[in-house]
Amino acid sequence: MASGSFRFDDFLLDPANRQLRRDGTPVELNARYLDALALLVGEAGRLVSKDRFMDEVWRGVPVTDEALTQCVRTLRRQLGDDAASPRFIETVPKHGYRFIAPVEKVNGEIEAPEPGERPEPPAYSWQQLLLLGAAGTVGGVAAGFFGGLFYGFAGSSQPHAPGMGAASVLMVMLCVTMAVALIGAAGVAFGIAASGFVSDRPGPWTIVGGGLGGMIVGAVVKLIALDAFNLLLGQSPGDITGAPEGAMLGGAVGLGAWLAGRHADLPSLRRSVAAAAVAGGIGGILIPLAGGRLLGGSLDLLARNVPASRLGLDEVGAMFGENGFGPVSQIVTAGLEGALFSTCVVAAMLLARRRTRGRLRP
Repeated sequence: MASGSFRFDDFLLDPANRQLRRDGTPVELNARYLDALALLVGEAGRLVSKDRFMDEVWRGVPVTDEALTQCVRTLRRQLGDDAASPRFIETVPKHGYRFIAPVEKVNGEIEAPEPGERPEPPAYSWQQLLLLGAAGTVGGVAAGFFGGLFYGFAGSSQPHAPGMGAASVLMVMLCVTMAVALIGAAGVAFGIAASGFVSDRPGPWTIVGGGLGGMIVGAVVKLIALDAFNLLLGQSPGDITGAPEGAMLGGAVGLGAWLAGRHADLPSLRRSVAAAAVAGGIGGILIPLAGGRLLGGSLDLLARNVPASRLGLDEVGAMFGENGFGPVSQIVTAGLEGALFSTCVVAAMLLARRRTRGRLRP
């Protein structure tokens, strides 16, 4: 078992005093997992076999391989590591694990904080805000691309006016959906990222930030869109997506970001993204149930209320046994839109945060 103290990345490990600290802040690990980390760090650069873990950490207590797998998974989560692209713990399939980060042996004792004193975590920066907000915006554009493909292929399958082919319909829908998604994602993602200035840990502020960002962007976009339709066409399509829908969907994405912020290892990343999809999907479904509209509902409203419009989503309604884009179609497509949007935004923000080599804040 390792002796002395060790420094790696932002961490300081003191096996004798049973402490792991990150930038002076204690990191929670149970006794057995701390022993496993001490064994890995003490053998940095060398393979630690499964048998050594069983002998020196579990000390002969009969356990399954799953216990060791769970131990390493927890260590990776606490260190902010990734099994697919490890910075600390590398898996050697069928043999064991290797600690691959540079380790410095520290002489002397770790300076402990005064009783009752809690070390201040590193301050949240504007650079982090811009990074996370931009990443979430890019994720939203990706969601808009896939949504545009869905509505574009649905719209292009219907008869069109002379000179307007299926490719034209698809390209127009892609541009529209990606532009709408970019604006909406920017509001939601920067709202979530800004919550880091209020709280340094994932929590309800991410929901508030996402909801406020979505509400503000939704209100502004709706106002500009209605004025543009009135100016260009002499009439507006009606009650398209606005502030209430933006707030509800943004809050759902914020909930997904909160869930994602609790995990860092790869299996938990998958679960977190899945949770974000569920949160966004539920938020999307609630919008038409409350009388609102997301993109599909707004496009259908435009097609029905603007006589010159050549857009039609009847094919989408036919998928769900409806004559036209009815209530079932609105609910299902809103749920899919919400799940896709939340997944892409949250996943992009999570991956961007992990690349900064720090703990996910929002």
